[in-house]
Amino acid sequence: MKKVIFALILPLAVMSGLVFADREIKNETSLKPPPKPLSIADRKAGLEARKIWENTPDGIKFKLWEASPEGKKVHASHDKIRKYLEAFSDMEASVTSTTFQRSGKSSGIKWLIVRIDGDDYMMQFIPEDFQQLNSLKAGDKIIVRSRSAGRSPNHPYLIVSGDYIERNSKVLFKRDFSKNKGC
Repeated sequence: MKKVIFALILPLAVMSGLVFADREIKNETSLKPPPKPLSIADRKAGLEARKIWENTPDGIKFKLWEASPEGKKVHASHDKIRKYLEAFSDMEASVTSTTFQRSGKSSGIKWLIVRIDGDDYMMQFIPEDFQQLNSLKAGDKIIVRSRSAGRSPNHPYLIVSGDYIERNSKVLFKRDFSKNKGC
């Protein structure tokens, strides 16, 4: 009788030990150290690098563009959707163009122009991602979610990252962030 009980308890003890050991290993690997805040020296170095860049021809061109009516308009359109970007929440948009081309530039990049709250915005896609959006036409109503936006003097509108696009409650595009490996 003792041998039967021992034979039943021994595998149970071994299995529970393996389960708890595996759990500890998973917990150790899933814990990442919190990002360190920038030191004062790092912040100063960043500000110095920015000041140096601002004195280059590209930096001067950018500052002039920011002060121009076009730059101010792009900046105002960013302010208009900032809360949606920070919250990664739904923005109602209407498609104004699916065939926008920048003159003199590579034809590999595909652009989607949308209107949100009366302002136009650009979304840039690689051709493989844009294939998922081929069904869109000018005038279509869509829901857009984005995590970020960028300004450039080379573009007429604010550039919004199209991380999620849906039409009629059907997801047309969802950016895969696992490819970035956390970057």
